[in-house]
Amino acid sequence: MLQSILLAAGQLMLKFAMNNMSPYQGFWRFIGREATNWWWLGCGVTMGGATVLWLYIIKNFPFSIAYPLSCLSFVFGMIGAMLFLGEQIPPGRWIGIGLILVGAAFISR
Repeated sequence: MLQSILLAAGQLMLKFAMNNMSPYQGFWRFIGREATNWWWLGCGVTMGGATVLWLYIIKNFPFSIAYPLSCLSFVFGMIGAMLFLGEQIPPGRWIGIGLILVGAAFISR
């Protein structure tokens, strides 16, 4: 579950980084401005952590269980979109999230 949370957090930070990106005005000027966009650092740290944790998971657990359970990142991502980006989530998406959770429960048994 932690790997899925880190993955979703990294994607949210990537969204914030892209939203805060300055317009392109030449390579060095662009790099200089983006070096102070701390969302990039947060994205790299969380995605890197998710990757390292994923390596541990696929080494020590059956892939047929681990891989399907990685779908929980979709659940955390949508909740993050609602909480941190203020996105409205229509009922059809909540039904999809419910189906993902039911599937994850079946897989983990």
